[in-house]
Amino acid sequence: MSDDPVLLGPGEGEGNERFTILADRDELVLTEFRYAPGQDGPRRHVHHHHADGFYCLEGELRITLDEEERVLGPGGFVLIPPEVIHTFGNPGAVRGRYLNFHAPGLGFAEYLRGRNPDFDQDYDVPPGSGRPTSEAVVRQPGEGEQLGLGPSQSSIKAGADDGMGSLALLESTIGPNFPGPVLHEHERMVDSFYILDGALSLRLGDDAVEATAGSYALVPPGNAHTFSTPSEPVKLLNIFAPAGFEGYVREMAERARAGDLDQAGMAEIAAKYDFRAV
Repeated sequence: MSDDPVLLGPGEGEGNERFTILADRDELVLTEFRYAPGQDGPRRHVHHHHADGFYCLEGELRITLDEEERVLGPGGFVLIPPEVIHTFGNPGAVRGRYLNFHAPGLGFAEYLRGRNPDFDQDYDVPPGSGRPTSEAVVRQPGEGEQLGLGPSQSSIKAGADDGMGSLALLESTIGPNFPGPVLHEHERMVDSFYILDGALSLRLGDDAVEATAGSYALVPPGNAHTFSTPSEPVKLLNIFAPAGFEGYVREMAERARAGDLDQAGMAEIAAKYDFRAV
């Protein structure tokens, strides 16, 4: 497991025609799954020690929570805590493409490689024997806690109060010419970006790079980084593992709405969270 930042361009990553591994860390395993029309996923199962999540990129995603079925379109999201019975599949007539989050990772990438038969997954679960399905977070496209920060908008899909607090997901549209936060690092948290539309300028250590639509950038703890936008807005997913940093974004939005956001205020907010300027 490398502790260096990683930038994967569109289509890059380890995998095959069905999946691509984007992140393989203790904090987070992130994969992209591609399902043919009408293709079903695994049998109904539970995880005991980690949360499982999905974000629909393309087509439709059927999520089964115990015996309840939900269908999500592009932009739909679900976070499934431990002990909630679930499975998934593609109910549509076109290919489905989904991001799949396991947080903490618990060796899911090794399971996909065929080298972790003891992965945290149990199929011996009679219907109704798991935790209540109401504990899962289901967001239809456009749903979530809405935050505004000037010309930028974010929607918190999941955070520290959801699942087991191991994953936060923000869907954001960052306005043009956004200068970004100061160069900073996180002590415990993985920070990462999946670009949905546009191009994000990133500083990863000493390297200045550009992440275009379909790219994924991962910043492990202890690495200096920041980001900005050029002259066009950028739509992205900001993925934190574990959760908690969404509180920083929430407080920033609250201060901005009150007209009380200056450099001193930003520093005060940052001091509460896993954020250290470098």
